[in-house]
Amino acid sequence: MALGLDREAAQERLLNGTNTVVRRVRSAWSGFIDFLGRDNVLEVAVGLMIAASFSGVVKSLVSDILLPPISLLPFMSHKNLPEKFWVLRNGPTGDKGYNTVKQAADDGAITMNYGVFMDNTFTFLSLGFVLYGIAQLYAILSKDSIIKHTVRCPYCRKYISEKARRCVNCTSWLDGREDRETSALANNND
Repeated sequence: MALGLDREAAQERLLNGTNTVVRRVRSAWSGFIDFLGRDNVLEVAVGLMIAASFSGVVKSLVSDILLPPISLLPFMSHKNLPEKFWVLRNGPTGDKGYNTVKQAADDGAITMNYGVFMDNTFTFLSLGFVLYGIAQLYAILSKDSIIKHTVRCPYCRKYISEKARRCVNCTSWLDGREDRETSALANNND
């Protein structure tokens, strides 16, 4: 008889535990749907997709349009910039040298691919300049700057907007009120 009671109690606990798990999963799913449905999450997702495609366009501009003429400069030899490399250690059959990075990699050579690094550096700088130009164009057209200039608060030394009249961090007034004595006791020198 005791075995039957323990079995019933175990089934009851299992049923209650299952209900608890189902409730928690539903709550987590509901929270996830609420999170995805927020406006700012959708804006960030769209922004990231646009940024990825924009980054691809700038990468193509640098790799396909700007770097080939740079590779024609006299001191750059006759390879495309991403194919420039130094062999640090030859592979087993690399005594004659390698023409491409792929040849060296296939032979097991250790190479320093400085051309790929330069390509990525040019892409990064170009992307920065293009984004800065877009920010400046936006500021001219909308009369509102994306780039917010900051200064240090003289009291807490945290960065705040240069247009702020009060520090958001330490709540000090920046118009000199904090420097003046406001205490009634300081004015009475009796």
